[in-house]
Amino acid sequence: MATTIHPRVASLFTPITLGSLTLANRLVMAPMTRQHSPGGVPNEEVARYYRRRAEGGIGLIITEGTYIDHPAANGYENAPDFFGEQALAGWKRVVDEVHAAGAKIIPQLWHVGNERRPGMPHDLSVPGYGPMTIEEEGQVVVKGMSIDDIYDVIASYARAARDAERLGFDGLEIHAAHGYLLDTFLWSQTNQRDDEYGGSLENRLRLPVEVVRAMRAEVSDDFPIVLRFSQWKMSDYEAKIAETPDELGTILSALAEAGVDIFHASTRRFWEPAFEGSPDNLATWARELTGKPAITVGSIGLDKAFGPDQFTGKADPNAGRADIDTLIERMDAGAFDLVAVGRALLSDPDWPAKIRAGRFEDTIDFDRNALSNLVI
Repeated sequence: MATTIHPRVASLFTPITLGSLTLANRLVMAPMTRQHSPGGVPNEEVARYYRRRAEGGIGLIITEGTYIDHPAANGYENAPDFFGEQALAGWKRVVDEVHAAGAKIIPQLWHVGNERRPGMPHDLSVPGYGPMTIEEEGQVVVKGMSIDDIYDVIASYARAARDAERLGFDGLEIHAAHGYLLDTFLWSQTNQRDDEYGGSLENRLRLPVEVVRAMRAEVSDDFPIVLRFSQWKMSDYEAKIAETPDELGTILSALAEAGVDIFHASTRRFWEPAFEGSPDNLATWARELTGKPAITVGSIGLDKAFGPDQFTGKADPNAGRADIDTLIERMDAGAFDLVAVGRALLSDPDWPAKIRAGRFEDTIDFDRNALSNLVI
């Protein structure tokens, strides 16, 4: 952007190079499911939506979750696919538009796991897939995965990684958070298998680690792999995959060794401590435990935390502005490397440019209309 950087936010607008990825600033567009891709194909409106955020000054865009080609990966109507000629052509158009506007972009690759139910596209007969079988009213709604099923999923992730680099993306993100497939293998409450993919923490780690290794083998050595993880789940805000920093270190170190370059620590409020006895948030812990760059996220610039009920209409989704002083203080102190902005960008694609210029009062409050429409 051509405007002068306001000194208060200088640390947010410092360029950074991470492997082959050079970013103009530290601001990232967080992945947010939009469901505006009919038939799984991101169309011209989707391309304009992402280009508009690039024009608004974001450094890196992480796309909404996009489905790998496993039959049970899909769980939501009109969310995009990352397979098939039409969908991949749509993503190529998105990449070209974002690059033309001066930003970088990576896809978030997604398998919804236990969240899927029979009756969802593309094959209405396919149930969810997860670590354990789940029945509702006598019907199997989630299939406990066999070893062959696990191998099929790993291969699907690997194909998606290869396509991401082929299409010209600047890296990729693996969605391993929020109670979706890879997260359900990590979490002891959802993974009580008695084979090599369940039981001990090391065994619960096996599938995510094998997915990362398979994806790393399909892309260039310097092609960045980001992994999004969380403690909280869509169904349980108090859930934890790691009760202690040592457990978190075991998880993240194994994933880093397998090939993760950047950790994206998903929290609902970035300022909250991850563990008792330390003020550090989850991203700071990830950085300290692995030595890898970390992305923080969670209610950046807003006065209300995200909750799934905001998307269903059960809770008021509107959110006003909040100051970013705490964010700046932590960024200045080197607590994390990148900052992911979510809902603030849905209503106001120019949020980065306004923050850069110090026009804090000119930012647009987040409101419910941005959930159902692509603000362009």
